[in-house]
Amino acid sequence: MKQVFPPAQPGQYGRPAQPGQAGAFNRPGTGAPRPQGGAPRPGMGRRMGAELQPSVEKERVSNYDPNKKNYVRQNDPERVVKNKKQQQNSRNMNYGMDDEFERGKRSKKKQQVAAPKPEPVKIEKAYMTAETITVKDLSERIGKPSTEIIKKLMILGIMATINAELDFDTAQLVCSEFDVELGMKLDKTAEDELSAENFEDKEEDLVLRNPVVTIMGHVDHGKTSLLDYIRKTRVTASEAGGITQHIGAYTVDIGGKGITFLDTPGHEAFTAMRARGAMATDIAVLVVAADDGDMPQTIESFNHAKAANVPVIVAIKKCDKRTANPERIRTELTEYGLVAEEWGGDTIMVEVSAITGQNVDQLLEMILLVAEVQNLRANPNRKARGIIIEAKLDKGRGPVATVLVQNGTLRVGDTIVAGTAYGRVRAMTNDRGDRAKEAGPSMPVEVIGFNDVPSAGDIISAVDDDRLSRQVAEERKDKLRAALIKSQTKTSLDDLFNQISAGQIKDLNIIIKADVQGSVEAVRQSLEKLSNDEVRVRCIHGAVGGITESDVMLASASNAIIIGFNVRHDNSVRDLAERENVDIRLYRVIYNAIEEVEAAMKGMLAPTYRENILGRAEVRSTFKVSGVGTVAGCYVTDGKIQRNAQVRLLRDNVVITESRIDSLKRFKDDAREVAQGYECGVGLEKFNDIKEGDVIECFLMEEVEK
Repeated sequence: MKQVFPPAQPGQYGRPAQPGQAGAFNRPGTGAPRPQGGAPRPGMGRRMGAELQPSVEKERVSNYDPNKKNYVRQNDPERVVKNKKQQQNSRNMNYGMDDEFERGKRSKKKQQVAAPKPEPVKIEKAYMTAETITVKDLSERIGKPSTEIIKKLMILGIMATINAELDFDTAQLVCSEFDVELGMKLDKTAEDELSAENFEDKEEDLVLRNPVVTIMGHVDHGKTSLLDYIRKTRVTASEAGGITQHIGAYTVDIGGKGITFLDTPGHEAFTAMRARGAMATDIAVLVVAADDGDMPQTIESFNHAKAANVPVIVAIKKCDKRTANPERIRTELTEYGLVAEEWGGDTIMVEVSAITGQNVDQLLEMILLVAEVQNLRANPNRKARGIIIEAKLDKGRGPVATVLVQNGTLRVGDTIVAGTAYGRVRAMTNDRGDRAKEAGPSMPVEVIGFNDVPSAGDIISAVDDDRLSRQVAEERKDKLRAALIKSQTKTSLDDLFNQISAGQIKDLNIIIKADVQGSVEAVRQSLEKLSNDEVRVRCIHGAVGGITESDVMLASASNAIIIGFNVRHDNSVRDLAERENVDIRLYRVIYNAIEEVEAAMKGMLAPTYRENILGRAEVRSTFKVSGVGTVAGCYVTDGKIQRNAQVRLLRDNVVITESRIDSLKRFKDDAREVAQGYECGVGLEKFNDIKEGDVIECFLMEEVEK
């Protein structure tokens, strides 16, 4: 049966009746046909009715204020969302005069409320962590501008830049101007690490070692000839004029016991070398000639041994001569506190002769006896530590140093440091010329492997790694640089008046080049002693090796004289010296250098002879001829070679020997002279140690008219 629903009343089903509408809607879900024509849909009546008849919940409450031009409606979420979107768009799009004006006002307000600047921290105390400090670092540590520090330095008379290094005294003076106290707190350096490795040895680790004996005395009193007799060698023949000019170290076996000898020069010029020898030795043998007596260098040698607290044994030499008077020597030595044992003293005195061998064995027994009393011991099972006896620069092998190991064992491959030089032991040679893999206490060896020529007298130490050796060397260089800065600062501040008053003094600048480092120091000290009130001798440069073009340029710039000791120069250097008007003087014996410089200072230099270089020849090959010796096959590179002239043999610009030409041949015929560009055969008198690459320089000594 068909169910009929009554028509809907207004308000029924929650739908308000529309004005003018009398019909009713079917209930939803009944499949009733949709109203046609302009009749509204069921959902539209609700929205339209809501707009026409506002409910109580949608009612707005105004917050009217008569003092304001506009009033603001509260609790209006649509307006709040709209305002937020407008603000966000204005920020992102960055347009609108009103928004820009508001942003400007806000930024001005922020600038007005800016945070106050912090007051500068006042520093009352600062510290230096090194020997020197740059102006830039000092300004950071005391909180002052570097320009202010430079101004203070200029007031003190020091011209400095921001990277200039200042020593502690100068930096402290500058800091006092700013009321800042400057202290010194040195960081732990590589030098401290090296010192920490120099520990005391335990008693059970110590073993007996050979005594190190230094033979000292006046020049030409027979020191080297005495050592020659002991070693059964001929060392004297290789020295110029029979004078020892280098320190030699030799080991001698006496009845199963060893003795290490240091042969030091006796001339006054080698005071520094002799002092180093005394500090490295255990026993000093003072050689005094029985026919000559005490000399200044004899007493000086004794004073060096006494200062080093070394026992002294006196060897009275040349007792085989008729004019010998040993008793007079004993009497003279008592004036200096050396009293012989037979006279009730404690000084051993032995009369010896190197010609006949008289009492030489007794002298060696006395040395071993004194060494036994001293109980000389060392620990061979530790890192080596020793002293540089001599050092030189060899063209083929590089820096070569004669090392006396005092404690520990030095091995090939060890990392070493000596003074400002460091490196690794590449090879070692003992005193007999044999290769050595290790060197124990009291053993002298030649060491190859330094990056630079160390100074004679430096302490050599073996370290664990390359980093430590390199750091120690760099720190020592920095200390030397700091000392130089300090001396320059002191001169500019304290000795200003002395510098002005010394303007009348004439300076004689000298550049010294020698074959070994010890000779450089000896020549420098000897020549600087010649300074007087009118002329001051200044050594502006001293180095090892032949004379080079850079030496000539330095001499030209500083108006200096070049003095070569046992070294030479090549033709290019000679030509450059002639163009620059640089005076080069070459010597083999130190007496001549001292006498000529002294005469030049007094204005009395009038040389009797002048050396005239005739030519040079290069050794291309060598031949050994029975009954004649070694003959050099040469090519004349410059000038000519004359048969009656004197020659000198050069090896790496170092003089090996001076001799005369024994034979000069062109093919099989004797020649009187050989000119440039030709080959010839040259034989030297009493000399056969000629090698390929050597240079034979031919010269004549010509008399100069006064």
